[in-house]
Amino acid sequence: MRPQPLAAALTAALALPAYATDAVTDPDVITILIRKPRQLLTAPDQTQFSPAKLEGISNDGGEMLRDLPGVSGSRMGGVGIDPVIRGQSQTRLNVLLDGAYIHGGCPNRMDPPTSYVSPLAYDQVTVLRGVQSVLYGGGGSGGTVLFERTTPRFAEDEAPRLRFDTGYLGNADARNADLDLSIGTPDAFARFGGSWQKSGNYQDGSGRTVRSAFDARGGRFTFGLTPDADTRLEFDIDRAERRDVLFAGAGMDSPEDNATTLRIGGEKTGLGGAVSAVRGEFYRAQVDHLMDNYSLRPLAAGAMKMSVPTTSDTTGGRFSFDVPMGDGTWTFGADFQRNERMAVRYAGPTLAMTQSILWPDVDIEQWGVFAELAQPLGDGRKLKAGLRADFVDPSAGAADRKSTTGTPNQLYQRYYGYDAGEADNETNIGGLLRLEQRLDESLTAFAGVSRSLRTADATERFLAGGSPTPTSVWVGNPGLDPEDHRQIDLGLNWQGSAADAQISLFYDWAHDFILRDRAAGQSGILKSDGATIYRNVDARLYGAELTFGAKFTPQLAARGELSYVRGRNIDDDRNIAQIPPLSGRVSLDWDAERWSAGAQMRFAARQENIDLASGLDLRETPAWAVLDLYGATELRRGVRLSLGVDNVFDREYAYALNRASAFDPTVTQVNEPGRSAWLKLAVDL
Repeated sequence: MRPQPLAAALTAALALPAYATDAVTDPDVITILIRKPRQLLTAPDQTQFSPAKLEGISNDGGEMLRDLPGVSGSRMGGVGIDPVIRGQSQTRLNVLLDGAYIHGGCPNRMDPPTSYVSPLAYDQVTVLRGVQSVLYGGGGSGGTVLFERTTPRFAEDEAPRLRFDTGYLGNADARNADLDLSIGTPDAFARFGGSWQKSGNYQDGSGRTVRSAFDARGGRFTFGLTPDADTRLEFDIDRAERRDVLFAGAGMDSPEDNATTLRIGGEKTGLGGAVSAVRGEFYRAQVDHLMDNYSLRPLAAGAMKMSVPTTSDTTGGRFSFDVPMGDGTWTFGADFQRNERMAVRYAGPTLAMTQSILWPDVDIEQWGVFAELAQPLGDGRKLKAGLRADFVDPSAGAADRKSTTGTPNQLYQRYYGYDAGEADNETNIGGLLRLEQRLDESLTAFAGVSRSLRTADATERFLAGGSPTPTSVWVGNPGLDPEDHRQIDLGLNWQGSAADAQISLFYDWAHDFILRDRAAGQSGILKSDGATIYRNVDARLYGAELTFGAKFTPQLAARGELSYVRGRNIDDDRNIAQIPPLSGRVSLDWDAERWSAGAQMRFAARQENIDLASGLDLRETPAWAVLDLYGATELRRGVRLSLGVDNVFDREYAYALNRASAFDPTVTQVNEPGRSAWLKLAVDL
């Protein structure tokens, strides 16, 4: 029930061929019949899907998203894939879990927000590439991802709703299960859910074992009041736990990881008069994360024991109301978000030594106000316009706390010449203007311009990882200016009687882009010792996405997609690191009444546009292509058995994206799994 306006607008805006035989009451709402490899509603720069209808097995939200057009991701282990949209990642993406922001507890992002997503815990996922709304917070220059849980109002005497899923992935001996049960009346409901996963290490295409094992479990509960069709009040609690998580792409593992999220929210629609709808919500997310280099792996010869307990607590809320104006609707509102982070690195035989204050009691508060207009203009033309202002207050309360490598303020002074107290408050003004035009019955075009500003996150601004070895120093920059993204998007959406195609183009002028780099005496950097630092540069990002499909017979269909993005550091005439290459997939599917089967090829071109000087890119990543096979049958009504083999020919390959260790200069590119057979049973009653 969380932020509904944009999801509803997306559904209304999608225009693809009605391959299904079901009657379509709204000519702008189309459902694709194709189930493999993904059942999607898609437009040139938007994708919407139900996780319960996906084939295959995903360990977390990041792995699930990586299969979408324009989305890639970096792997460290079996979980924690960090999504990348249009070459942008981390806090350049706004990721909301049922309306709540959650920020992970690892400075090196072992636990990005999507890692706390048990895929089947959410009913709908919407991916917006680029800036398409001002309703969901500041920033979001790369895109917005909405994981939403929706519980339709119960009818009188309606039976309980039950869904159960279980699966097995042979390569890693991975097992999972998810249960979702709802009971209710027209006036109230209760919804219970739980998930469980256990995975061993997988083998890559060369037969090498990749450290990727993990145990995970989670629970969720929602209580809702629905006294009428226009009124809803919900209380939610979510709990996610992971144990013994191994990471091939990091110098540490995570023995324990916990996240608890509380939410309360409500909406009242159909009010009539000057205000037609009112929505409000409040949330609190608490993350406790532990990582070390000894409890789950042998301590390297000559290495010192290290342990990093961290906390990341996020409090936020949002209030909005709709005001009809002619044929259009204004949405006005305000939101806030406060993220508090603390991380200390302990070292020594008994871990009694405080080695670094990594996050020195960091507190970043953001308050925002916004207004957005959705206005039909007639003759197949639609306008969207939005404006928002964000007020940011960053601080680091423990910047003078001592460690064996000095205080955080001493580290900031050494590399930048100023301390945490000089971090500026910010007033960031952004907005968008977007026009959509239906050119004829089969072709729609859109054009959009936007400005979005992103404040530096806790790591970029205040991280203080000291070390006697300069190349192992990792230090944030309190003096960073906010990123200023000015973007243009263009797109076409064509639908024929038995085929469709969508294309989008984008160009992003990024002023004061926050670049993670190595200290080499650049402007504003006082040392040249190879430490990991942050600085502002001017950058450009541009690219395109193409999706297409064809229906050859009532049963046989094909789909394909291509994505390309390029990033350039204009100040230094360098590539931007960690940009995915040209990539895509093509699939051929046969869908009969009670069974289906298909094949898809996933591929990526060689990535030669890299930046070795950043310490992030490891190499020019070779091109690769892998084949997946899959099938499914409906055993009885509501019972579906799916099976498949990913990477049929057992190819050795890796995505071009990776993450540096952060505690030493080593960069590791983690290979993807080799041949993986899987089996999945879904029961929906």
